[in-house]
Amino acid sequence: MIETTTQEETQTYSFPDKKGYFGKFGGKFVPEILIPALEELESAFQTAIKDDTFWADYHRLLNEYVGRETPLTFCDRLTEHFGKAKIYFKREDLCHTGAHKINNAIGQVLLARRMGKKRIIAETGAGQHGVATATVCAKFGMECIIYMGAEDTERQKLNVDRMGLMGAKVIPVHSGSKTLKDATNEAIRDWVTNVEDTFYIIGSAVGPHPYPVMAREFHRIIGDETKRQLQEAEGENILPDYVLACVGGGSNAIGIFYPFVDDASVKLIGIEAGGLGFETEETAATLTKGTPGVLHGSLSYLLQTDSGQVQLAHSVSAGLDYPGIGPEHAHLFDTGRVKYVAVNDKEALEGVKLSSSLEGIIPALETAHAISYLNILMPQTTENEIVVLNCSGRGDKDMGTISKYI
Repeated sequence: MIETTTQEETQTYSFPDKKGYFGKFGGKFVPEILIPALEELESAFQTAIKDDTFWADYHRLLNEYVGRETPLTFCDRLTEHFGKAKIYFKREDLCHTGAHKINNAIGQVLLARRMGKKRIIAETGAGQHGVATATVCAKFGMECIIYMGAEDTERQKLNVDRMGLMGAKVIPVHSGSKTLKDATNEAIRDWVTNVEDTFYIIGSAVGPHPYPVMAREFHRIIGDETKRQLQEAEGENILPDYVLACVGGGSNAIGIFYPFVDDASVKLIGIEAGGLGFETEETAATLTKGTPGVLHGSLSYLLQTDSGQVQLAHSVSAGLDYPGIGPEHAHLFDTGRVKYVAVNDKEALEGVKLSSSLEGIIPALETAHAISYLNILMPQTTENEIVVLNCSGRGDKDMGTISKYI
């Protein structure tokens, strides 16, 4: 356990810059027709975050509709199992809709309403962002179109049905790998065509500026709560020694990492999807194996072929099956502030069994990647240390896949 000064005394990290860059990553790499829409969005966002009434509405909805704050759960049996550091789970799986995605969806739909947009579009992989978007659109009576890879509609049929029940139109995408990358491509095409009346809710910390910073600001509540809750549990000014989160595009990870970035004593670890092995072509380990390039409107790391084409990604988890990563994560990787590692499909499934059998918490396959990494991390820890793991979603949506393999 480490004692430190308060966040207010140490917070110096101030990315992105005015052009939307995190170091050399980020920016706006989009068709010219979208530049005015992005400028309008940035202006609305900057105005909103200075408006106390906007944040009052946001936090009211998180409290009475989403169910925040989410608990920080001490995992006594997992801790006993490893016999080393204390393990806590930040329970985003207990949010309404079953994952952290609702935090961002609430924030962005409030922005859409301020801007007078009536039509909402989104992309989704595992379906949790799609469900969250459909949920807030139903709450506010807004038209909702969700693009989803055809392969993911099969893997995540339960979430497709949930979106439909709430009035959203789910459009399967049959191009490319039929997964999240291709759903994002189609959503961008829709936005270009209908830019005047349409608001695009991007579900992760990716895309052109200001989307990555918007996702961070709407998800940082995860880390802010964690910091306060841990001090309530362990003592004033106590910080975790390690903070873990799974990383695809990177929204849940940046949400819990960001409030700790300036606390140099806290080791931040992002766990990517290794697929069949990061040394193979069947992987989604972007930072482990990727190189800088442009994808979906920003410069970041991505998986690409020798000729510069985007490589198809693979993961047992639909939510991590993405060949890119958010530009802020690329910057944190390049500077060494965050360590990124890869966990393969088989190891992730073992993570499901570990959490389920010892804690009675069935995690999403995305989260299971981070849980599996405990097998590597915990032997390196000591009994007086603390590990916090972001339990980003629950496993209901993955039971078909889990039952198939386990």
